[in-house]
Amino acid sequence: MQGLSILIVGGGSGLGALLVRMAVDNGASAVGIIDINPEAAEAALEPARAKGLPTAFAKCDIQIGPQCHAAFDAIAAKLGRIDTVINSAAIYPRRPLLEITDAEWDASNGINVKGTYHMMVAAVRHMQSHEPKAEIRGRIVNLTSVDAFKAHPQNAHYAATKAAVVSLTRSFAHYVAKDGILVNSVAPAGMATERAAALGFLEELAKASPLGRGAQPTEIAEWVLMAGGPKNTYMTGENIIVSGGYIYA
Repeated sequence: MQGLSILIVGGGSGLGALLVRMAVDNGASAVGIIDINPEAAEAALEPARAKGLPTAFAKCDIQIGPQCHAAFDAIAAKLGRIDTVINSAAIYPRRPLLEITDAEWDASNGINVKGTYHMMVAAVRHMQSHEPKAEIRGRIVNLTSVDAFKAHPQNAHYAATKAAVVSLTRSFAHYVAKDGILVNSVAPAGMATERAAALGFLEELAKASPLGRGAQPTEIAEWVLMAGGPKNTYMTGENIIVSGGYIYA
């Protein structure tokens, strides 16, 4: 991320907060976070502030389009040029296939799909105004999931939203290729996080993976930062699957 200004949507916790820290460690020049939780976001920005980097935060319910654009504009006004946008905000509901409620569908689509869409629109409009920088005006990376490609009757609504984000990624990539904006997604399998451990998912993750374990969050974050970093100058419209072999098992 050397020299790039980065905005992470959902950067206040989980993988998003890890991405903030790793982007700072990898040379990001400025960091912004859009999140619903101000306290978590302010804490996640501490590694950047400790290095004296410019930072910005905007609170936003990403289900609401005008809020998304206002939040993005506020970050851009403070940081100036935003080179990379990472969409990591999502919810992960679990409900048996025949029992999913309208409210659960609406929440999943609102955050995972509509929120990602609104943030991509805001990012594209901002990046289209950039002067070319090494022929690349900007990079957008969306977090999807291997659940988009395998049967998941315990969280079919989540899986459906992530399949939608894969499709959105390809459509945006095609539309903005002429502008020098690269749009990709990263699809991890289950990660061995503290939350997964608390919910008793670690054994399930180990059984599902040929490698016998869930992914460490850093193993996913590395690929996200690669897709959003300066070494990516040609890849666009791709969905990078990081599953430890789960996708073919």
